[in-house]
Amino acid sequence: MTLIAMTHAPRTAEVSRNTAETKITVKLNLDGTGVAKLHTGIGFFDHMLDQIARHGLIDLDIHAIGDLHIDGHHTVEDVGIAFGQAVHKAVGDKKGIRRYGHAYVPLDEALSRVVIDLSGRPGLVMHVPFKSGMVGEFDTQLAYEFFQGFVNHAFVTLHIDNLRGENAHHQAETVFKAFARALRAALEHDPRTAGVIPSTKGTL
Repeated sequence: MTLIAMTHAPRTAEVSRNTAETKITVKLNLDGTGVAKLHTGIGFFDHMLDQIARHGLIDLDIHAIGDLHIDGHHTVEDVGIAFGQAVHKAVGDKKGIRRYGHAYVPLDEALSRVVIDLSGRPGLVMHVPFKSGMVGEFDTQLAYEFFQGFVNHAFVTLHIDNLRGENAHHQAETVFKAFARALRAALEHDPRTAGVIPSTKGTL
């Protein structure tokens, strides 16, 4: 019996978003090794984006110039939008992917669960009771804005729950790591459904 290795076209994308508030470029490879080049002007946000790259095995290059003299809101939200657009563009017709992914990730006392469906329908349910309003220069409320921007433009359904945690840094890190792991699982090719869109509708 001869085994034939399956090959897939690289899933890459580049997206630019220029507004009066931000100028953002996102380049990614969904089939990468986790290499990250991140420059958003918000150190902790870069740290969280690095978790997406490393644990999602996504090569991710993000450069953002935003109105940080006001606050980080527009920058974080617009990076989420551009990242979502890039994922949507790179994933293509979704033939042969697993579609669903979930992950539980702990960090010391914190534990988070993320479940994702590359459904074609944007939806976010997020329950993360952050114990602090700020981590470094990152407003923890903006985690929701990042994921809302992502789901609206990647067209995915996303459920995020921080199950426990007392340290806001740990809470956020478990959320972003679990998101990365869930996304990685959903994007994986399933050899049993090669060339098939994983939906009874025939489209996603």
